[in-house]
Amino acid sequence: MTADVAFARMNGLGNKILVVDMRGRKDQVTPAAAIALNADPATAFDQIMAIHDPKAEGTDAWIDILNSDGSKAQACGNGTRCVVQALAAETGRRRFLFHTVAGLLPAEEHDDGTISVDMGRPVFEWNRIPLAEEFHDTRRIELQIGPIDAPVLHSPSVASMGNPHAIFWVDSDPYDHDLERFGPLLENHPIFPERANISLARIRSRNEMDLRTWERGAGLTLACGSAACAAAVSAARTGRTDRTVVVNVPGGPLTIEWRDDDHVVMTGPAEWEWSGTLDPATGAFRRDRDNIPAAGAAAP
Repeated sequence: MTADVAFARMNGLGNKILVVDMRGRKDQVTPAAAIALNADPATAFDQIMAIHDPKAEGTDAWIDILNSDGSKAQACGNGTRCVVQALAAETGRRRFLFHTVAGLLPAEEHDDGTISVDMGRPVFEWNRIPLAEEFHDTRRIELQIGPIDAPVLHSPSVASMGNPHAIFWVDSDPYDHDLERFGPLLENHPIFPERANISLARIRSRNEMDLRTWERGAGLTLACGSAACAAAVSAARTGRTDRTVVVNVPGGPLTIEWRDDDHVVMTGPAEWEWSGTLDPATGAFRRDRDNIPAAGAAAP
């Protein structure tokens, strides 16, 4: 099957997303296509969200997620918001239930245009994050960058939000640290057998924090929704914040609520940029239009 498919270039707080409509097909967006798309400045992305026909009864779609290096991702909160906006424009509906390798993701578009995604329950057990060695308390593990007697970064909190995260707590602006240099080293550290998303977090108050993330398989990003969730629950778990917090990522603010039922709900915007068609096998694409579709219009 080689016919082109529709796609939309979107963003969630600057996190670059390609939403690809693979419904009605049996093939997938290939890693080679992802790498080719990321190599073109017009389509360079953080994640591809490929919408497939549902695999489970009662769900609206199966979503396959690819990073810019062609590897698979388990979860992408900002990308999920983009999928909601695309499908809401197509169907006029507001509520959806998606299925990914990380589990079920309920999502809803609000009257003000913001979108909430239920990212599920956080995971703190060392072997489920996963880590390569046992840590009884994952609120603080032994990992550092820099001299042993004066580390630059140390003692991160670790958690999984469907994908592994390490959050290093810093007192200064996260931009004061060379995350572009440290990020790849920490992402690929042996302690993380499946690699990890690496974040620097600064607490501003009981209900606000700043976050900067090196995203596994994608690099520096303007926004990583699952990282914002992991940082928020880790901050609450370590007593740094309350259970509802505004997380300021480089692209803007996300509101994260760690509910009493243990589910983490992320709320933020999504933006449609332009759309076109592409070959899911090779990544060859054609740009069609820049207008944002009205409700009921075909999307992507």
